[in-house]
Amino acid sequence: MKLLYTIWCVFWLMLIFLLLFPLMFICLQREAWKPYAHWLNRLWGKLFFPLAGIKIEVEYQFRPDPAQAYVFCANHFSYLDIAVMGVILENYFAFVGKHGVKNIPLFGYMFQKLHIQVNRENSQSRVGSLSRALKTLAKGRSIVIYPEGGIKTKKPPQMHSFVDGAFKMAIQQQVPVVPVTLLTNYKILPDETPIRLSRYPMKAIVHEPLVTVGLGQEDVMTLKNNCFEVIDRALRGAHKL
Repeated sequence: MKLLYTIWCVFWLMLIFLLLFPLMFICLQREAWKPYAHWLNRLWGKLFFPLAGIKIEVEYQFRPDPAQAYVFCANHFSYLDIAVMGVILENYFAFVGKHGVKNIPLFGYMFQKLHIQVNRENSQSRVGSLSRALKTLAKGRSIVIYPEGGIKTKKPPQMHSFVDGAFKMAIQQQVPVVPVTLLTNYKILPDETPIRLSRYPMKAIVHEPLVTVGLGQEDVMTLKNNCFEVIDRALRGAHKL
């Protein structure tokens, strides 16, 4: 049954993307049109999840202002996390994601044009991606980042430790950090081979923002720990750890 369900989900995921891609391609050709490409990405997710029979349940402890820039920080246990963030957040944002995504046909082109890629093994790439993210925030566009630095944990829902980048950029630009807990994505699409999807509700929590106004780089560790604790507490509470 899992195999049949996986085929069903992949069929709809690819079909919707292929139908939307020509419009995405056009919108990606000019900077002023890119918010429309972002909207089409959100539409992709909003169409996919109902067709996959996945109910979305989001607890908004805080409703982000679509006109304000934030650094959204979420736990990362599943490749489904990327699609989910576009559905639950109304803000125009850029992902900071691994550079290998660019090798995926069509999707990689879209990701490269719309988001920020980083090779975490290369120090120059890390510095360059941080610079691009800071410029993005300065223009009023939000950033979505997974501060574990990828899917690192082997024991979800226990998180891997966070890296500093997200918190450095939030403090430098004095924008709020918004923790986001993704509770069940790893049950729907585990980081395993072969790929198998299971039908569970997609549950998430958008937490109250962590204020950065008045903080300096000496506060990075405290901000990082506070963000980790918010998400970790939610994961432990939901999964009775």
